[in-house]
Amino acid sequence: MTDFQSVEILLVEDNPTDAELTMRALRENNLANRVTWIKNGAEALDFLFCRGAYRSRKNDHPKLILLDLKLPKVDGIEVLRQIKSDEAAKMIPVVVLTSSAEERDIVESYRLGVNSYLVKPVDFEQFGETVAKAGLYWMLMNKTP
Repeated sequence: MTDFQSVEILLVEDNPTDAELTMRALRENNLANRVTWIKNGAEALDFLFCRGAYRSRKNDHPKLILLDLKLPKVDGIEVLRQIKSDEAAKMIPVVVLTSSAEERDIVESYRLGVNSYLVKPVDFEQFGETVAKAGLYWMLMNKTP
């Protein structure tokens, strides 16, 4: 966990194993200096929009959101919908990182404005490589306004 004022990557993932694997892959590629892990969709929205427990957080958006779709309280599709419908937040790159390869989830995510949709590989090494490549691209290569 990190200082909420300086988050670079917001990881929204309810599965502790997947979260640890993701953070490990980011760490191994020197991309995990400022990662915040949030475990459900409602908390993610509170964090992003400085509500509830995060109301005193400076509204400094992360550089990247890694978003699972199958989340408790508020699902990832609804989180994505709210992010991409907010004038300030819609510029944040959102990468869906999920176990769902269902066509309807992919289509809906892109319809809502997701920047990338990645299906989590079941193999640990492939999972780590996927996260590392996504992190390297979105944090180091991609240019945002």
